[in-house]
Amino acid sequence: MLEKKEHQYEKAVLVGLITQNQDEEKLNEYLDELEFLAYTAGATVDKRFTQKMTQPDSKTFVGSGKAEEIRNYVKENEVTTVIFDDELSPSQLKNLEREMEVKILDRTNLILDIFAQRAQTSYARTQVELAQYEYLLPRLTRMWTHLERQRGGIGMRGPGETEIETDRRIIRDRISLLKEKLKTIDKQMATQRNNRGKMVRVALVGYTNVGKSTLMNSISKSEVFAEDKLFATLDTTVRKVVIGNLPFLLTDTVGFIRKLPTQLVESFKSTLDEVREADLLIHVVDISHPSFEDHINSVNQILTEIGANQKPAIMVFNKIDAFAYEKKSEDDLTPETRANISLEEWEKTWMSKSKYPTVFISALTKENFPEMKKMIYDEVLKIHISRFPYNDFLFEYYDNDDESK
Repeated sequence: MLEKKEHQYEKAVLVGLITQNQDEEKLNEYLDELEFLAYTAGATVDKRFTQKMTQPDSKTFVGSGKAEEIRNYVKENEVTTVIFDDELSPSQLKNLEREMEVKILDRTNLILDIFAQRAQTSYARTQVELAQYEYLLPRLTRMWTHLERQRGGIGMRGPGETEIETDRRIIRDRISLLKEKLKTIDKQMATQRNNRGKMVRVALVGYTNVGKSTLMNSISKSEVFAEDKLFATLDTTVRKVVIGNLPFLLTDTVGFIRKLPTQLVESFKSTLDEVREADLLIHVVDISHPSFEDHINSVNQILTEIGANQKPAIMVFNKIDAFAYEKKSEDDLTPETRANISLEEWEKTWMSKSKYPTVFISALTKENFPEMKKMIYDEVLKIHISRFPYNDFLFEYYDNDDESK
């Protein structure tokens, strides 16, 4: 009997630039996220390389000296993959592969690869395949002879295994075929949405890995896949939920991310339609993340791009259980930081003063869940009454989990 082999992680290094639009602090945040992306895809990061430049080099993204430094490190330490934080042009990819003789990936290719791993349904796989082909088309002239492409690995899944000599016409034909297939599925999904009757539709939105699926499981008592990795959920999940005796539909959607590839935004248009056609958005935020304000802005930007930024919403600041709060003594004059501000003090900040109802919860421990459920109930009831003004007396709020009811 053959023994099951343990998963082998690829050894990778990360590369990013400090520019006039991206200071060192911001770059480190992006590289932290890129490292998590690499881990999610199946790589361990060995080292980070950064360089200060006015703008990326048109030939090799980084300067020639830095490119040589990376190449020497890669050879000496048996690194198999170099990952760049920004999208590389076809010529940059070609030049870097010739220079370093290892696999070169950019942020877009890495995200596409994770999507290829995570896609479970035929619909999601079709969306990812389309995005991958659109990314691949202008890059068919890349030099793959030294990369032993048949071994696979990160960035090699799906259409990435196409031979480099593949005729561009065949790729374009495949793209056209996939677009037609998606149109057909989109019509079917639109019909499904119309057939859901007049129930109020609520969509969970937020940055990737903020706890949307865990929250979905807690509210709907369903088993939606949740994991501490980026893009754990790719396929849209819809569940009927009842709070008190008020029913509504709750949708868990794909997480957003900074620098989201344009190919994915277009390919996942129908998935984003679930957000666009929702009556109420629950914007989930990981308050324990140092960059949660940037995450909020990134989500709002994508909501604006898809025309969903004017919808009623509830702000849910999740993961308050991640705070190890210790109250300062009265004579402690050290400045307050994220580590020593209590939840009560957080609730006095600008976050509670937004134009949307706001609640601070833990989806894991269910802390403050009654307050959140009452808030969702009130907002759903408002929409329901506006739609059916004569039957609001039928509904009464109570906590479904309260055993005394």
